[in-house]
Amino acid sequence: MDETEATAELARLAALLARLDEAYHTEDAPEATDAEYDALRRRNAAIEARFPHLVRPDTPSARVGAAPDGGFGKHRHLVPMLSLDNVFDRAEFEGFIARARRFLGLKDEPLPVVAEPKIDGLSISLTYENGRFVRGTTRGDGITGEDVTANLRTLRGLPMELRGDAPALIEIRGEVYLTKEDFLRLNHAQEENGHRLFANPRNAAAGSLRQLDPSVTAGRPLSLFAYAQGRSSAPVATTHKGFLERLEHWGFTVNPLGQVLGGEAEAEAFQNDLALKRADLAYDIDGVVYKIDDLALQERLGFVGRAPRWAVAWKFPAEQAVTRLERIDIQVGRTGALTPVARLEPVNVGGVLVTNATLHNADEIARKDVRPGDRVTLQRAGDVIPQILGRVEEKGVERGPPYVFPDRCPVCGSKAVRPDGEVVVRCTGGLVCPAQTVERLIHFVSRNAFDIDGLGEKSIREFHEAGLIATPADIFRLKPEQLEGREGWKATSITKLMRAIDARRDIPLARFLFGLGIRRIGETNARLLARHYGTFENWRAQMQAATTIGSDERLALGSILGVGSAIADELATFFSEKHNRDAVDDLRAVLRSVEPEQAAQDGSLSGKTVVFTGSLLSMTRPEAKAIAERMGAKVTDSVSKKTDLVILGAEAGSKAKKAAELGIDTLDEAGWRDLAGLPPAPVPAMAEPDAS
Repeated sequence: MDETEATAELARLAALLARLDEAYHTEDAPEATDAEYDALRRRNAAIEARFPHLVRPDTPSARVGAAPDGGFGKHRHLVPMLSLDNVFDRAEFEGFIARARRFLGLKDEPLPVVAEPKIDGLSISLTYENGRFVRGTTRGDGITGEDVTANLRTLRGLPMELRGDAPALIEIRGEVYLTKEDFLRLNHAQEENGHRLFANPRNAAAGSLRQLDPSVTAGRPLSLFAYAQGRSSAPVATTHKGFLERLEHWGFTVNPLGQVLGGEAEAEAFQNDLALKRADLAYDIDGVVYKIDDLALQERLGFVGRAPRWAVAWKFPAEQAVTRLERIDIQVGRTGALTPVARLEPVNVGGVLVTNATLHNADEIARKDVRPGDRVTLQRAGDVIPQILGRVEEKGVERGPPYVFPDRCPVCGSKAVRPDGEVVVRCTGGLVCPAQTVERLIHFVSRNAFDIDGLGEKSIREFHEAGLIATPADIFRLKPEQLEGREGWKATSITKLMRAIDARRDIPLARFLFGLGIRRIGETNARLLARHYGTFENWRAQMQAATTIGSDERLALGSILGVGSAIADELATFFSEKHNRDAVDDLRAVLRSVEPEQAAQDGSLSGKTVVFTGSLLSMTRPEAKAIAERMGAKVTDSVSKKTDLVILGAEAGSKAKKAAELGIDTLDEAGWRDLAGLPPAPVPAMAEPDAS
């Protein structure tokens, strides 16, 4: 795969996974099996690892779930409720263990893990104060969830008061689910009452818990497994196994199949054994979660992006099916990319009816030699649009002609070109092309951007075609009288939309940045930038200055940990265009406030810019950076006059010299450990003298 192919595939995966996430987390109506979804995420991660400079602004790697629905109150988790990375075989699991060892600076020391079946239900967070249940929320987008406290109080398996001693404050995470038997009973009752049937137990559990009327939830036989901890005001245990035992003591149900395992071989055996028992379990599972047992090591490992470094989900394989390719349509994205989509004869794959599949690009169509009328094999591996693996030979059946990729945009008719060395064919219409303008607006109002309730893809297209909106700022200039008399828009729906728009006149800086749709600025990078620059005004001024190559601002932008030169170039390119600067300023003018990004945690380094240089002897560089970030610091890779502190390891070199020249405070490794509240590093034992 070259860069052009990678760009097209990442675009396809981003769109598919976004649609799947919303269907799964918000609508409780998944359009793909978990195995299919996971396969899509896995492919996306592999391409990003190979081409890190091609990471998109809307990368699925930075996304957790979907934003909470507007029907419930919202609650910010005290500790983010993130997702897990996935592996699919022993080699990948060994890679997970190896990465943890490298981060911790370990060699061949054993890393015991706890294995627990991965329940296919709805993740929740339960908050207890002084031992009493006070709040329950869904995962939501990982940062903010839906407050479903009243519904959770109806669960018979949820303790309202913890038995014995408990911290003054603790968040407990778990999974609400339906057993297979209870699911069949529920669907039978739904059928008898003439109500819609649920597709699977996970849908039924999620739909039951997210009822606006708690009495409906009370009538559903929901179950709960508790398995993890969020924020706690006091230590609970030293190992994850010990924490699970504490959960049982407090009155929670913990999965009885969980085991402590000694290494990769035992994990593989456990995985294979549970795969054989899977069909006989009372509940649905889609894999096994493996967590490093030592909680102190979990704390050191921390998180990267959307997932912890100390846990991984080993998923079961994806399912496949064969169907007929009826035709190939072309979709135009917000960057002008022409993406072919296969329209299929409907086929059931893993309990989901599939009608569409991605074909990536022209080269992929030619390589697989698929044509309308062919029978094809497809696989759902984690996205709303599955992937075609290839065609199925049919003896004696005459095939149609090869598919010819269009050289004109199907939306605006502009010439579609494929630059030398690239695989993506793009519309040259730019902002003249309605598809690109509309897709940018759809991204802007999406749940992980400005999240304007009631303004979805259909409404965006309708308002754009009517000439009501052309830029993001136009959305905030909409007037009720412009919608009166339009089909489907009554007084109530108009009032609701106006309130939803007004509610987004106050927006966090990270959402503002993500909503702009700048290439490579996904949710994770938007949060990095928001946290680094703090305020909109500072970010805007720094970006303007960063358009000058070689400026301090440009160098500082590229040195932000996790950003790098490629993303810096994208931002500089964006701000070098006057129409982009005007769009940003116009949008800011119609908002009340762009809220500064809050540090993840207050600490002695809150708001400080820190650089590490040289070799640290008592910990790895990634661990040191993770600790600094937990203390509120911004960690960069270069020293400038905006740097507040430089940590000097052994053989610090040129960065130490520059820090001295600029008069920047420095600490050696011992001073760094003291600042971080860590015990002094152990002194290496002296070698015994030779007795001979």
